[in-house]
Amino acid sequence: MPHKQFELTNPLILLMSVSIGVIVADLYYLQPLLHQVSSDFATSTSKASLLMTLVQVGYALGLAFLVPLGDIIPRRRLLVGIYLLAAVLMGAAACVHSFNAFAVMSLFIGLTSVGGQVIVPFAADFAKDEERSRVIAKVMTGLLLGILFSRTFSGLMAQALGWRSVYWIASGLLILIAIALRLVLPVESPREHMRYHELLYDAFSFLRTHPHLRRRAYFGFLMFATFSAIWTVLSFHLAAAPFHYSNAAIGLFGLFGVAGVLAANLTGTHADRDRLNLTTRVSGLLMLVSFGVFWFGRNGFLFIGLGLVLLDAGMQGMQISNQSVIYALAPQKRSRINSIYMVSCFLGASAGSFLAGHLYQSYGWAGVCCLGFVMTVAILIPALLWKVSKKLLAQAGQPLI
Repeated sequence: MPHKQFELTNPLILLMSVSIGVIVADLYYLQPLLHQVSSDFATSTSKASLLMTLVQVGYALGLAFLVPLGDIIPRRRLLVGIYLLAAVLMGAAACVHSFNAFAVMSLFIGLTSVGGQVIVPFAADFAKDEERSRVIAKVMTGLLLGILFSRTFSGLMAQALGWRSVYWIASGLLILIAIALRLVLPVESPREHMRYHELLYDAFSFLRTHPHLRRRAYFGFLMFATFSAIWTVLSFHLAAAPFHYSNAAIGLFGLFGVAGVLAANLTGTHADRDRLNLTTRVSGLLMLVSFGVFWFGRNGFLFIGLGLVLLDAGMQGMQISNQSVIYALAPQKRSRINSIYMVSCFLGASAGSFLAGHLYQSYGWAGVCCLGFVMTVAILIPALLWKVSKKLLAQAGQPLI
């Protein structure tokens, strides 16, 4: 466990937030560029969309096999290594000229983009109990801004300097962050002594022993699937009739995600006031409404923007609620618990990207909207029936959160 006398200052929280934003952006730079990458490598829409699936599969693998190491390896050392490796891979991806090679690099870029998921439980460890949800929300703001500005930055840079420049610039930023983390992050107490296979077994056993983790992992799977489905096909939709938007214009749609930043901080406040179930239900309803807006306003950019606002706000609100629950389950094992939860989330993201790519090619935007609507309903039904679930858990002797 960390030295509790260490004070988690606002400048350190800011550094953590920025660091998360810089590395999580690696997952999303590609989304507004898919139509251009598809053209550059002379591939089909469905094949190009598989790149996002590979990025997310790689991220899920990193969550499963790298993030748990934060419970046994000093996290400052682990983070510096992850950021430097990510920098090398982003630079390498900028150099390849084969679609297959770029696909392999995309998988490994996803694998090394998990640094933020090491930082979040790090911050949760140092936070005071009564402020933990607010601290999580603050560092998660960096993640949201990373997602938000990655798409805008990617579109603008690709328009001005070509899509490969995005990867070169990202590589340089990762190196700078690695240096800053090495200089500023606190040194922790000696970590728990466990063998690697024991660590992984212990992590996955949480799904069997913690019903609240299973429930929140289920929400996370479907939530990320809906989010990823829309963003995977959005660039194709906006580059086609009636829009015919450029890379820069498509990237600017990422700015609609500012609602997610506001929702995360608002949810963090309510989570510390024990309103987790309410924020979960409200977030799910926002996501459901967003797909109605996407459906009826598919040919209007303002409606697409409004749908993105609602989707991002709902998704990020639910994400903070989920993390506030799971971090309370076993404080000494937060990296492992976060790993299992986020593996579920990005398996969902991979499934969402895969299904959206095929549905868009066969049924267009309407098919993807139907997919998102069905998955959001599958979130809302158990969320709205939580009172019944709580009674059943109480009868089974399980703790309620």
